[in-house]
Amino acid sequence: MTISSPRGAADTLTGYRHELYPYRGRQEFLDGTLGFIKEALDGDEAVVVAVPHDKVTLLRAELPELSAVRFVDTGSVAHHPGRLIAAWQQWIGEHTAKGRPVRGIGESPWDAARSRAEVRELQYYEWLLNKAFARSPAWWLLCPYDADAVYADLKAMARCHPEVRRDGRSQASDAYDAAAAYQFEPLDEPCNPYEETRYAAGDLAAVRRRIAECARRHGIGGSRLRELTLAATEIAGNSIKHGGGHGVLRTWAEEDRMICEFHDRGYLDDPLVGRTGPDATQVGGRGLWLAHHLCDLVEIRSTREEGTTVRLHTALPD
Repeated sequence: MTISSPRGAADTLTGYRHELYPYRGRQEFLDGTLGFIKEALDGDEAVVVAVPHDKVTLLRAELPELSAVRFVDTGSVAHHPGRLIAAWQQWIGEHTAKGRPVRGIGESPWDAARSRAEVRELQYYEWLLNKAFARSPAWWLLCPYDADAVYADLKAMARCHPEVRRDGRSQASDAYDAAAAYQFEPLDEPCNPYEETRYAAGDLAAVRRRIAECARRHGIGGSRLRELTLAATEIAGNSIKHGGGHGVLRTWAEEDRMICEFHDRGYLDDPLVGRTGPDATQVGGRGLWLAHHLCDLVEIRSTREEGTTVRLHTALPD
């Protein structure tokens, strides 16, 4: 399954640079990131660092207190790939609005990913960054990536980054193709037993009841149930409004999470929908934006031929 993004002038003329840095071990991590920071400071550029807490500790131990280097708290977004693009827009926007050149260092919490689905969505987020910032003010993002980790997939990551850093130098990524569509892995099959419900206009209350019944069986209640119900109502409403007037809901639990899957015959032609904050003039996209902020993970697959599938993941209580 693919999502297309036509090649345009912004793909080649943008000032945004997106660079993969495969490293092995603590020292290579420090060599690459500290070298990148030094280049920025020598050029009077600001630096925004968004990395896991253990990497923050490593870098702070090597850096003096520099006002040009800002460490941001990624706790609320690190495990939510659908929220990360908006976070980077905010972090970088604070500097570019002042006209100052800026670089970023961003490492996702790959080794702490809670499921294979989260790993897939983090990879997709890396690819989407190129589209999200194609027309943004110039800035440069370095993405450290542990090449020895059990999750490591350097081929997949090279397809998401126009540049790769090796031995302190940037070079074009042979695997990256700005004109190519993203190649999704198939969604995992639903776990048995699962429940299936068809819905149409007038059925949103029944959708909410079905989800609440499943959630309570698995210990989800209170604010978490209210958040899931709101997100589910938005997605089912989108099916009715934009997906042919009806859809199919499946619910099940697997491992440590509950999943609500919605399928309809609609098509999402914008892969960034729901990942950037809606503005006052925007038509649509608010339902998916809410889902990304109310659920633990959102997976979306959409083609003209097969329609759209949206999966909402909610962690089960310990």
